[in-house]
Amino acid sequence: MTHLVEAADIACHFDVSPPWLDRVVGGASRGVLKAVDGVDLALVRGETYGLVGESGCGKSTLARLIVGLYAPTRGTIRYEGTIVSAPGRGRRNRRARRGMQMIFQDPYASLNPHWRVADIVAEPIRALAPRTRRRALQGRVEEVLLQVGLSAGDAARFPHQFSGGQRQRISIARALSAAPQFLVCDEPTSALDVSVQAQVLNLMRDLQRRLELTYLFISHNLAVVRHIADRVGVMYLGRIVESAPTAMLFDAPRHPYTRMLLDAVPDLDRTGTARTAVAGEVPDALAPPPGCAFHPRCPYANARCREEAPRLRAYGAASVACHAVEEQRVACFA
Repeated sequence: MTHLVEAADIACHFDVSPPWLDRVVGGASRGVLKAVDGVDLALVRGETYGLVGESGCGKSTLARLIVGLYAPTRGTIRYEGTIVSAPGRGRRNRRARRGMQMIFQDPYASLNPHWRVADIVAEPIRALAPRTRRRALQGRVEEVLLQVGLSAGDAARFPHQFSGGQRQRISIARALSAAPQFLVCDEPTSALDVSVQAQVLNLMRDLQRRLELTYLFISHNLAVVRHIADRVGVMYLGRIVESAPTAMLFDAPRHPYTRMLLDAVPDLDRTGTARTAVAGEVPDALAPPPGCAFHPRCPYANARCREEAPRLRAYGAASVACHAVEEQRVACFA
């Protein structure tokens, strides 16, 4: 099995300490936000890996770490077997930068309103292949615009002249312009109407088949993830707590947090079935609970959960970080 992208023990910590004077005069302590804290991830070439979790769990930070927008505090990221990101390593190599691109959440904010579409789509090529001739650049821009369902004439227009769905198509075209193999999609449909979401998702699946792309797809919408992903990872407070093939995770979730997320989704097939609502709130990332970070909200927590952080363990095709699952205090859904 060929892994296109691998992340090993990736962490990203931010210093959010008060100003020096406040610490000296007011006695305020230093603060470290562990946005991502030890994530292992491996994406197989050609697959879509869905990443889900509540707001603030570290999904978007992990995405930015992988594409090189943030530098990791520890750990390494490999692209096609070569280390492209590690502490103190500096900027990643050009090959990896060309192979990875990102589609951002908000198509209204991610496009420069003062640029024409031609300049927006051509920006990655100008940055990564600055010697590209003008005619070749124009041809590539027109090609990717046609690939995403727009016309070559749209290159001369500005972002404000397009609808939300069309703007996201421009964002996809920009990501595709440098011919990457791997796209990080950070909630690419959350700002769109439901009908437009379906069109964009179908476009992305079609592009994946035609261009042999690999996706890391981040979303709050579990229905969308179930539709598009081959495997799913569930994040909680900076760590992945469960990872499994999509059908297995939705039909037989193991981690109590995964169960709570799925129980919150309306499902006619489970009418009358007792459910456990997602209790409480995500703890403060500046002062996470000891042991398992989920234990204050978990109905199966015991003394071990409150003292010892669980490791991600393999259970067949799935991986779960949970003492209750390890000790069989909670059984898998049949």
